[in-house]
Amino acid sequence: MSDSAIFPQMKAPETQEHPVEDTWHGITRVDEFAWLRATNWQEVFRDPSTLDPAIRAHLEAENAYQRGLMADTEELQKSLFQEMKGRIKEDDSSVPMKDGPFAYGSSFKKGGEQPRFFRIPRDGGEQEIILDGDVEAEGKAYFRIGGLDHSSDHKRLLWAFDDKGSEFFTLHVRDLPTGKDLSDRIEDTGGGGVWNADNSGFFYTRLDENHRPSKIFFHTLGTAPAEDRLVFEEADPGFFMNVGGSRRKDWIFISINDHETSEYHLLSMAKPDARPLLVAARETGIQYDLEEGGDVFFILTNADGAKDFKIMTAPVSDPVRANWKELVPHEPGRLILSVMGFENFMVRLERKDGLPRIVVRDRKTGEEHMIAFEEEAYSLGLAGAYEYDTDVIRFSYSSMTTPSQLFDYDMRTRERTLLKTQEVPSGHDPDNYVTRRLMAPAHDGELVPISLIYHRDTPLDGSAPCLLYGYGSYGITIPASFNTNCLSLADRGFVYALAHVRGGKDKGYGWYEDGKRAKKTNTFLDFISVARHLVAERYTAHDRIVAQGGSAGGMLMGAIANMAPEAFGGVVAEVPFVDVLTTMLDDTLPLTPPEWPEWGNPIASEDDYKIIASYSPYDNVEAKDYPPILAVAGLTDPRVTYWEPAKWVARLRKLKTDKNPVLFKINMDAGHAGASGRFSRLEEIAYTYAFALKVTGRAGVAPAGR
Repeated sequence: MSDSAIFPQMKAPETQEHPVEDTWHGITRVDEFAWLRATNWQEVFRDPSTLDPAIRAHLEAENAYQRGLMADTEELQKSLFQEMKGRIKEDDSSVPMKDGPFAYGSSFKKGGEQPRFFRIPRDGGEQEIILDGDVEAEGKAYFRIGGLDHSSDHKRLLWAFDDKGSEFFTLHVRDLPTGKDLSDRIEDTGGGGVWNADNSGFFYTRLDENHRPSKIFFHTLGTAPAEDRLVFEEADPGFFMNVGGSRRKDWIFISINDHETSEYHLLSMAKPDARPLLVAARETGIQYDLEEGGDVFFILTNADGAKDFKIMTAPVSDPVRANWKELVPHEPGRLILSVMGFENFMVRLERKDGLPRIVVRDRKTGEEHMIAFEEEAYSLGLAGAYEYDTDVIRFSYSSMTTPSQLFDYDMRTRERTLLKTQEVPSGHDPDNYVTRRLMAPAHDGELVPISLIYHRDTPLDGSAPCLLYGYGSYGITIPASFNTNCLSLADRGFVYALAHVRGGKDKGYGWYEDGKRAKKTNTFLDFISVARHLVAERYTAHDRIVAQGGSAGGMLMGAIANMAPEAFGGVVAEVPFVDVLTTMLDDTLPLTPPEWPEWGNPIASEDDYKIIASYSPYDNVEAKDYPPILAVAGLTDPRVTYWEPAKWVARLRKLKTDKNPVLFKINMDAGHAGASGRFSRLEEIAYTYAFALKVTGRAGVAPAGR
């Protein structure tokens, strides 16, 4: 199906070449497109109008080219958008969660792009809008609300926004009785903050000029930000830092981590001016998370060889490592994902045999019971509660065919109360779809899980097209949850599949370790094995598979396009991390030092350099045939900078030997997450789906039931 004839004949933008050499460990590379990296990138993140005119002209030419190639899908994109929009309840509202005299929630108004945040009296009553995202976003090309935290006296709201897409958030304080923001305004923050005990001020994280969370400050209401007190400073640029608070309002948590090591510092609300207390000094490879538990802290850790994690306790009076005691032992193959502490219970979310489950433990008796479901593949989310002294927690459940359901669960009586089922206004009959869990044999004998959904009328004779999604990095697991958008593909005869490749934690922590650093190629080979298994089982054919992934999943797309281009009929790479080696060699970029544990440090290690060079997509483009490729990016993206896909696209066009097009769509008003509004985001999804339908020859196929 990958035939250049399905696209109009248009000349692709020509990218100027200005070769730049760099040499590391005696190895010299030449980068002919390095000029696309703006020298003033920090300034561009804050003010996109400062972008070099030559670079802007090139990016605008790329957008004109992709619009021309996709012009014949405009009506299809509109149809897809309307279908996906029709599955969203436009005036949807969350079930508010109780906290003191109020219950807090969020909602959308019909036609609204941004959420509104509200509260009602605890036991019901008139709704009060405390923040209207549509009002705040008015006149802005991009707008995203960050963290919200209401004060314990319920008089003020700390909230943040980003209006560039660069993830530099501005903090505001809203006076809830009047609905007006106070004069307190702090820029360049991480997007949230935590109130102190008497609500006279708040703790927050400030980002430095390289977009790193290097300092935590305390701001006293009514004072100038320049007077804010420095609480903690992290000198190592290789670590992320965040500040959070306990639900009992007695502790401030300062968490510091990279992808394999963590460290906590504690600040007692009773002594907010004291020096933060170190819990356990960072030790390479040792991770731990701290959770409140009244007179103890619960500690989720991989210490002492607990690869899939265990839970320990420590007295709040002296929580240092020497005082940790085991509570829930390590069990190989049972990955404990998170823990929450309450007055009478402790709750943990874990995964075993590839499926999630919630386990509730009575703190007095030690008795445990499990909340689980029977479907072949499903997703659970643990929302917990605002309050500490409660027996009721909240969780969500969905599967690829079952819309999301929200439950309140009484941990004492073990009764679950269905609060809400996701509405699909245009209609959804789960019996029209089939969901399956398959296992694909990998190159080394491992079995790679696949979750998939397709319409019951789809023939399984190899003729169906397939959208195959993958990620496979940072231990992130892609859940088999309900996705209303993919139904537009399933209704047009697609098999929609998730490849649970190594690099995630789908089969335990070892699954993650087997897909990072020196073992990174397992991620790519797993994905290719999944594609071949789907073909062998007659779900699809290679020229009908469109591979899709974003960010580190976009790196996966670049790698599989280099390694097995014949296995795919098309590739969609969203905000793709494709220039891995160059980025890991640039320690001025926001995420580079914290990412070294994930990928390796090619500056310090020749071995790491060679490993990354062996798979980095940009460095491995070759003179051979590639399928049609769509790259999507955002100009102000601080995570995967726009120039990575821009350079990759240019090199692909320079070297590849076929006539299949390479499209580059860049949002000039957004960053890593794409468009910020819920409907404008659907327009972007409609575009990528139209590309998938176009390259598989299904652009003219009407959805089932039409």
